Amino acid sequence: MPSAGSADREAMGFDYGEFSFDSKQEMLEKSREYWNPGKTDFWVESGVPLVIDRREEYYIYDMSGKRLLDVHLNGGTYNLGHRNPEVASAVASAMSHFDIGNHHFPALTRTALAEALVSTAPPGITKVVYGSGGGEAIDIALKTARHTTQRRVIVSVVKAYHGHTGLAVATGDERFSKLFLSDRPDEFVHVPFNDLAAMEEALRGNDVAAVIMETIPATYGFPLPDPGYLETVKRLCEKHGTLYIADEVQTGLMRTGELWGITKHGISPDILVAGKGLSGGMYPISAVLLAEHAAGWLTEDGFGHISTFGGAELGCIAALKTLEICTRPETRSMVHYISDLVGRGLREIQADYPDWFVGIRQNGVVMGLEFAHPQGAKYVMRHLYENGVWAIFSTLDPRVLQYKPGILLRPELCEELLDRTEVAIRKSWAEVRASGWRAA
Repeated sequence: MPSAGSADREAMGFDYGEFSFDSKQEMLEKSREYWNPGKTDFWVESGVPLVIDRREEYYIYDMSGKRLLDVHLNGGTYNLGHRNPEVASAVASAMSHFDIGNHHFPALTRTALAEALVSTAPPGITKVVYGSGGGEAIDIALKTARHTTQRRVIVSVVKAYHGHTGLAVATGDERFSKLFLSDRPDEFVHVPFNDLAAMEEALRGNDVAAVIMETIPATYGFPLPDPGYLETVKRLCEKHGTLYIADEVQTGLMRTGELWGITKHGISPDILVAGKGLSGGMYPISAVLLAEHAAGWLTEDGFGHISTFGGAELGCIAALKTLEICTRPETRSMVHYISDLVGRGLREIQADYPDWFVGIRQNGVVMGLEFAHPQGAKYVMRHLYENGVWAIFSTLDPRVLQYKPGILLRPELCEELLDRTEVAIRKSWAEVRASGWRAA
């Protein structure tokens, strides 16, 4: 089959051995029919008819051969790039000996990864529980907090997102919880981000099992915590006998320039959740890291949570290599370099379009680009796509573009990213002005 990018590829059809399509259009029609019509139609109508085919490093290729520099990274899943050679090699080698494994029994890989996670975790963490994805890990964290405190109420922030599984979806925005009748206002309380008075009011009854917080709320567009906010929330939790759950699914694994973003605030959480990037982009795995005082159920009833694919042994191999790469001194240095280079470049672009590109929210390579139009990030997203960059708007605040460079992004790719970003911002601003819209 011709390589991605061949001018004749779509005309020839797409043969993948076990399945084939005559054209990209046929694939999209079958996606709509058999998979998810809502998602398929949304992206086509948004001008982003992306069907990811070949992928390598920080590039993804559409079925048509169109190449895109990926700064969405699927929420940080591809922190190390697509098909990172070291992670891929580790998993491929492990397949000669390991498979998913059996969740009932102690295992070499699960034990080795748990030890490695504890050794790199904030102080006080002593135990690890595994899931197969972030939502499941959040469910484990919430169940753990309820067992530990013997309380039911969970506090999260307005416009939060912690996953779509049973308990996790109730902590998030009502867009997702009400769809499946999963909103439970009596047990899941939402308070505004950066509002300490609201947080203290929610905790004052001494009936809250846990406060769960993304260190920087991703789906809400990466609003940054006010100075001292997270630290004060942690002190309030301690005052009221409430556990602090740090959701580090998107801010962990060196994205902020530290392995865990919460440690930049000097906080040792009672529970820390990791996922997405822990997989190395190669095999699904998530982990819940517990302080000893929150780990009682593991002794009381070790079968209290069962997950057939949680801590799959091949996933542990991927995670071990990922963790090792993330903790290298040169990786930390690279993150700081990328953060500085891209941050300076974005500020230069912003200076040219101050009425359009109105804000940069940045902590390391966690970045949210804020635009003046209430749907501004959707305009920029489409122009980035047309210009060879894939970044996604923030679902719960479409003014803000999620912009997440990989932690190993080469300098020349940083420069390419900035060049393409400037073009997309310029074109989106011209489009919005031509429509007659003006910033207030």
